[in-house]
Parts: sequence; structure tokens; C-alpha cells
Amino acid sequence: MITPEMSRQLNALILLGIAAILGFAFLDQFVMDDLPCPLCLLQRVGFVLAGFGFALNVVIGPRPSHYGVAILGAAVGAGVATRQVLLHIVPGSGSYGDPLFGLHFYTWALIAFCLIIVVAALLLLFEDQFRPTPGMIKREGWRGATGLGLVALFFFTLLTLVNAGSTFVECELGLCPDNQESYQLLQE
Repeated sequence: MITPEMSRQLNALILLGIAAILGFAFLDQFVMDDLPCPLCLLQRVGFVLAGFGFALNVVIGPRPSHYGVAILGAAVGAGVATRQVLLHIVPGSGSYGDPLFGLHFYTWALIAFCLIIVVAALLLLFEDQFRPTPGMIKREGWRGATGLGLVALFFFTLLTLVNAGSTFVECELGLCPDNQESYQLLQE
């Protein structure tokens, strides 16, 4: 049995995991000077969309529709990651970026998106989290998100905004080039 409060805590942990993925990608971008390609940027959007579904569960409380948002976001990201994996699956076709533990980031992204879909689907099976409790009415909204939930929301929001800002500096308002070598906004 998962109570609504336990569900909020689980969703906060998942949201922290997604924030960690976004943070790692952002760190790799600046520390390793590894500019993300357009497909990589779209995968980050997929993580943000999936995270938004879990963030809704933290803020408002668990709802099946919020898990639906997370699953749809992860499905979009998985589709983009699959496309990138297939682009580089043929031997000699090259790859994008450096591998991590033998796999490229887009392969790790595909694995993460699949895990998000499975976890969200599994959490949908616990119907007790959707039953209203007497204290739930008073704690609707931001007041229901405490401790871990607020930390997760803060880091997820911060990393979403920072990634959006770096994408703007990288691509401005246009399309990003396939083989990005520098930030377009910083070019003379």
C-alpha cells in the first residue's frame, strides 16, 4: 500500500534522479566541453517533460494523469534517443560524444527513459495513492510539498532553467547545427 504522502516522496526521489541526469548532462557540456547535438537537446526536453509529470505529483498530489504526462514525456525522449542510437549503430558510422562505461549518453538516455516508463507504469498500479485522505484537502498545492519534495522541485526547476538558457546561448532562436562546435550567441 502506498499512501499519497509516500507517493509524493517516491515521486520526489524520481524527480531528483531526473534532475541528476540533467545536471550530469549540463556538467558534461561545460566541464568536458562536449556541446550537445540537436537530438541530445531534444532528449533533455524529454527528461524535462517526464520530470514535469512527477513534479505535478509532488506539488498537487498523485494523479493518474500526472503519471501519464511522465510516460508521454519519457516516450518522446525514448523515441529521440532510439533515433540517435540507430543513427550510430552501424559499425564505422561514428558516434557523438565520449562513451561513459562503454555506452554513449544517448544509449544511457534510452535506458533511463525506458526505466521512467516502467516505474511510472508500476506506480500506477498502486491505487491507494489516489484515494483522498482527510488531511489531503488542507495540504493541496505547494503546502503539500515538504522537505525532500521542495528540494527536488528546486533542483529540477533550476536545472531545467539552466539547460534552457544554455540551449539559447548554443542555438539562439534558430535551429542548432548538426555538428555544433561553438555557442552561436557568443560568436562574433
